[in-house]
Amino acid sequence: MGEVSTPDILRGLRISLHVSFAALLLIGVLRVVVGIRSAFGGEWLVVSLSILLACIYVIGTVWESRFAQGQTSRNPRRFVLPWLGAVTLVWAVMTLASPDFSWVAFPLFFLYLVVLPTGPAIASIVGLTAVVIVAQFMHAPSGDFHLAMVIGPSLGAAFAVVVGFAYRAVYRDNERHQRTIRQLQAARLELAEQEQEVGRAAERERLAREIHDTLAQGLSSIVLMTRAARQELENQHPDRALERIDVIEETAAENMAEARRFVRDLSSPALDSDLLTGLREVCTRTAERAHAEGQELQCRFRSEGELPDLPLNHRAVFLRAAQSLLGNVVAHARAHTAVATLQVWPDAVSLDVVDDGIGFANDDDTQLERPDAPSYGLAKLAARARELNGALTVESAPGKGTAVNIRLPLEGQ
Repeated sequence: MGEVSTPDILRGLRISLHVSFAALLLIGVLRVVVGIRSAFGGEWLVVSLSILLACIYVIGTVWESRFAQGQTSRNPRRFVLPWLGAVTLVWAVMTLASPDFSWVAFPLFFLYLVVLPTGPAIASIVGLTAVVIVAQFMHAPSGDFHLAMVIGPSLGAAFAVVVGFAYRAVYRDNERHQRTIRQLQAARLELAEQEQEVGRAAERERLAREIHDTLAQGLSSIVLMTRAARQELENQHPDRALERIDVIEETAAENMAEARRFVRDLSSPALDSDLLTGLREVCTRTAERAHAEGQELQCRFRSEGELPDLPLNHRAVFLRAAQSLLGNVVAHARAHTAVATLQVWPDAVSLDVVDDGIGFANDDDTQLERPDAPSYGLAKLAARARELNGALTVESAPGKGTAVNIRLPLEGQ
């Protein structure tokens, strides 16, 4: 047998209350009709009042139930007191007409205890009990009214009060429980929205990095090579111009592949190959683009140590670092040689990109940790390295080239 929840208990008690009201009212009507036990007006007056009482009671309870279930937006709370007063008045007239309706007072006791505050509820129950005693006195044979006719209704009222208080305690405890549940649901919804916003922000940051390291670098190269091709045409060197146009076409095709993959699954085509092959291709394309732009740049790739099976995010960081750093060499360094070296250590893997270009002032390494760092690429690479518990260091000085190292720890180290 399954566990019974508090709402189920309250629902059962509420149904029992309504069923007992209907059953006691029906018993009273049957006794009046069969025994014609009416003090005035005959049984038809009592039957008419019973129908009226049943209609008033059903209208109020059905309205309250529909509102509780969300089937209507009209709150019946402001009509509770008039409704309860009408039920009490019709019942009092019927009870004074026939004492067979005295038993209907018991479900009314519970109604008063649920609807009204404690003081008014107790006063109303005392009043209902007085009506029952008066009805017993009015219909008792001459000289046959005795103490039991007072004690019986009084004890019944006292028992109803005790049970009613217990019901009200359970009812209010359930209301507090429901409020707590609603607050928890609201807090969970708010937390879920915050997590979604954080996820969206992280995804936007990731896409910004990917676009900078791939599409933006490629488009920058296209712009530079287009200028170089135009200059060759102006200098009457069509063969060199065609060579640069071929590189432009190749770069545009690669960027188109990147864009399509971003749309399809937000990853990168270069990541489909192994890391060493990808890094060699980056160096080869860098040299080709530099040559197409009129630079005499030699770009070499070396690997030292046996490369373990790196996670996808590690491979992505190294590949994007090579693309971004070598792109910077072509765009800014005016170097003749660039060397990318992937080294395997016992506890980490590192990538060094070294060039013999013009270098730059690098007096404050902490600039890489600032969101407003002047170099978007270096700042984002440093952030990506920190996300994987790694680090990025830059060594450079004017006229002495640049060396950038990105180091990522191996898993479990």
